[in-house]
Amino acid sequence: MNAPIAPFDSPNLSALGAGFTDPSRGSQAVFRHVLQALSGPGQPVAVRGEAEWPVVAGAACHAASAAVLLALLDAETTLWLSSSLADSDAQTWLRFHTGCTVVGHPGQAQFVWATSLAELPDLTDLCTGTDVSPEASATCLIDVPAFQFGATGRHWVLTGPGIQAEAHLSLPGVSDAELARFVSMRDANHALFPRGVDALLATATHVVGLPRTTRMAHAASAAPMKKDY
Repeated sequence: MNAPIAPFDSPNLSALGAGFTDPSRGSQAVFRHVLQALSGPGQPVAVRGEAEWPVVAGAACHAASAAVLLALLDAETTLWLSSSLADSDAQTWLRFHTGCTVVGHPGQAQFVWATSLAELPDLTDLCTGTDVSPEASATCLIDVPAFQFGATGRHWVLTGPGIQAEAHLSLPGVSDAELARFVSMRDANHALFPRGVDALLATATHVVGLPRTTRMAHAASAAPMKKDY
């Protein structure tokens, strides 16, 4: 049985933050950022958008994730939110500004937003599309504390389409167990090609694309990494 769709209470408009200052230009700009991130995996892309971002756990949410969803969601799309987001202003904010439907099970969603890798559902539970319509799969937005880049330090080596030779990514502040689970799920997801889930890792200001075609392998070095994002 499918999980019920979350009910939508009328929002308190006086407390609801505004969406994009210029909805058309804001959405178009963020859409271009998403395309850039997914076509060039492993590279940080700044996401710029002016809006009043919702509050999650007493603080402003990751604006990059919120901006991506504000641009991509509409009245015909479905969204699943991890527990920290489902109990926050983010649900009401996105529903009001996009008209999207928030669903109770991740397998029903076209878009998934998790505030951490720990809150990310198993990728095998998400919609992976079909061999005939692989584009019908889900897209995940996953918040992380920071990115670091470069072929030094303890990191992950990324390979696949859109990457010249290889890219190098580290996620400081994410536990080894969370990373190991994520990479294991991505290995299984990669094996489903052309089906599979696409992902965007997000800090407050940047996203990194990890489409289903990107492989991740562990590497290690004692040297320092490049700058945080």
